[in-house]
Amino acid sequence: MELRDIEIFLTLSEELHFGRTAERLFISQARVSQAIRKQERLIGAALFERTSRSVRLTPIGDRLAERLRLGHDTIRTALTEATEAARSLSGTLSIGIMGALGHEIRDVVERFRAEHPGREVRFCEVHFSDPFGPLRDGSADLVLLWLPVDEPDLTVGPVLLTEGRVLAVWTGHELAGRDSVDLEDLAGRTVPDPGTGAPPEWRASLLPPHTPGGRPVKAGPRVRTFHELLTQVAAKRAVCPLNAHVQRYYTHPGVEFLPLPDASPTSWALVWRTSGETALIRAFVRAAETTGSRPM
Repeated sequence: MELRDIEIFLTLSEELHFGRTAERLFISQARVSQAIRKQERLIGAALFERTSRSVRLTPIGDRLAERLRLGHDTIRTALTEATEAARSLSGTLSIGIMGALGHEIRDVVERFRAEHPGREVRFCEVHFSDPFGPLRDGSADLVLLWLPVDEPDLTVGPVLLTEGRVLAVWTGHELAGRDSVDLEDLAGRTVPDPGTGAPPEWRASLLPPHTPGGRPVKAGPRVRTFHELLTQVAAKRAVCPLNAHVQRYYTHPGVEFLPLPDASPTSWALVWRTSGETALIRAFVRAAETTGSRPM
């Protein structure tokens, strides 16, 4: 049995719901069903009793979950300890960044390097469609994310940056060329759908289903990355509120950015996995706190 399949089984044994299990693990519901069927074929017995209204562990499934959980926790602890030991030896801190924002926190990075000679910072790209994945799979120690972040296993640290918002429209759109627009201009228009991996609080603040006046905003094409989003706007399939720094770092044929002054400002903060906190993370957070927050 593969480690990922064990994780799916254990998560389903806690959630007792295929849909919630898929959302929690950022996979499809079909993938959950496939993994459970595979395990039941391997074992030769049903692990769950399924009805149209409920999912329950069978006695065999209950005992298997109890025994596997002990081993799974031991494996995760061993992997975490090995990863932390390797990073401590190499002195490298991995920070997840969306797009060009690594440039915006260079003052914090420079302070950290000056205070801790020999320590290095490595950036890895994070997408809005899966902002917490790199923290949970161990590929990033810290991630710079916009608030709010409300995840029980994650710690939210100091705010580093603040900025306003803009609306991306296609060239020739009826709003194009305006000095500014407001959130009521979204009424009846289509915005992209970032999928279930994007936190619901982000969707509510950046891509609300209704304008402040209560008029509906339509959900349109599914997008996973910023460049997919711009492609959909240029193709005249959607308009999209975005954080304002995009107009400084990005251009795209057929896309214009319009100021959106009545939108709530965005705050960017450092976020890390609470159980994975290390001395290196604490050192970078102290450098960020000393540097302080600034507007972009």
